[in-house]
Amino acid sequence: MRGPVVVLGDTLLDRDVEGVVNRLCPDSPVPVLDETAASDRPGGAGLAAVFAAAQGAEVVLVTALADDAGGARLSALLAAAGVRVYPLALSGATPEKIRLRARGRVLLRHDRGGASGEPGQPSDEVLRVIGAASAVLVSDYGRGVARQPALRDALSATRAPVVWDPHPRGPAAIPGVHLATPNESEVRDLVPALPGASRLATASRGAQGLRRRWRAGAVAVTLGGDGALLCHAGSTPLVVPTPGSAEGDTCGAGDRFAAAASLALAQGALVSEAVQAAVAEASAYVAGGGVAAALPPPARPMPTSVVGPGGDRVGVAPVATLLAEVRATGGTVVATGGCFDLLHAGHVATLQAARQLGDCLIVCVNSDASVAGLKGPDRPVMSEGDRARLLAALSCVDAVLIFDEPTPDAALSWVRPDVWVKGGDYATGGGDDAATLPEAEVLKRWGGNTVVVPYLDGRSTTDMIVRTLAERTR
Repeated sequence: MRGPVVVLGDTLLDRDVEGVVNRLCPDSPVPVLDETAASDRPGGAGLAAVFAAAQGAEVVLVTALADDAGGARLSALLAAAGVRVYPLALSGATPEKIRLRARGRVLLRHDRGGASGEPGQPSDEVLRVIGAASAVLVSDYGRGVARQPALRDALSATRAPVVWDPHPRGPAAIPGVHLATPNESEVRDLVPALPGASRLATASRGAQGLRRRWRAGAVAVTLGGDGALLCHAGSTPLVVPTPGSAEGDTCGAGDRFAAAASLALAQGALVSEAVQAAVAEASAYVAGGGVAAALPPPARPMPTSVVGPGGDRVGVAPVATLLAEVRATGGTVVATGGCFDLLHAGHVATLQAARQLGDCLIVCVNSDASVAGLKGPDRPVMSEGDRARLLAALSCVDAVLIFDEPTPDAALSWVRPDVWVKGGDYATGGGDDAATLPEAEVLKRWGGNTVVVPYLDGRSTTDMIVRTLAERTR
């Protein structure tokens, strides 16, 4: 593949709540679910991206993330799955789908997040990565990303094969897509069926109608456990049956199908070959236990709060509130990060200089597990809660976010700061230090900038620890 597989569309936060039902509610004849476990995962375009990344592909996800706890959770989950997120701003709340389950059966689905928010403008880097893709999967869930004009222009201009997984509430596919992958229900919504027509006749008529309407190269209608029906230039459709009987949880099977077809096209497969591979992949996915068995264990959630003095400025909730307030007035969001183990004067100088560059300063702090992974089992000296409280107590710090990963990429994808600051020494004559910062590539995804500010020479947490231990052993 000459470039990454790009997945573009709306990402939701899916949550499964498992429990047992042993009684009815006393004030209403409905079952009472006693929760025993809960798990969350990316949904929509995010799930398709995770599936593609699990196959070893280099995957970029272009999606919109809200300034709320749901957006922060999605960033962490996607980063843990190996997906590079190129985020757009999203007004409103993160859409969530919560399934209440007992003994493997769904009792109720609870949706929240309200009406679709408006996705922001893509950066030049987003448009560039679409142009450099080996394949593009548009995973539309009808919430606005696939309707964004600049993104549609970029999709029309790319030379990569485009797979369009449509939604009845979403826009028409761009003209000339290589493959559209609606399911039966979506086809009936988009192309009304003739009375009395058979299932295959309805699917074939709908597929041919969509192919002409969208000027698509091919349309594959997924038929659940019966495979898929592919219509392309010829008048006779190709029916691709499943390799065997597969029963189970079909949640996510359509995303698995579209992701598998996109990967096959990226590797040079014919459309018919891509559809056959997708049918086999989706069938194996359902037979293997569905989404619960296909995804790795989720990442640990970012702490939402820290108890004690200064804790009201630590965690996802206060950061989300701050972001909303600053962005509502057109302000500049500045962020910096690090372990901050044993806060010293060099840290304070960097933080004070960073705060002067914008309208708020958010400090991203490595969790205890992250510090231990980076610096060894004897670190940190101070717990993440104490380090966060000390930082939050500084007048130059507006909020603190603790992250669990080795790098702050997931936190940055959610916060989307306008400026990322690192401490450095201009006197070294080393040239453009900001261009070599590992976070610089991440900031480019939404048009942010990285800068270096001077620091106080001779200050180092590691040196302080070494000197302290040496004095103790004298």
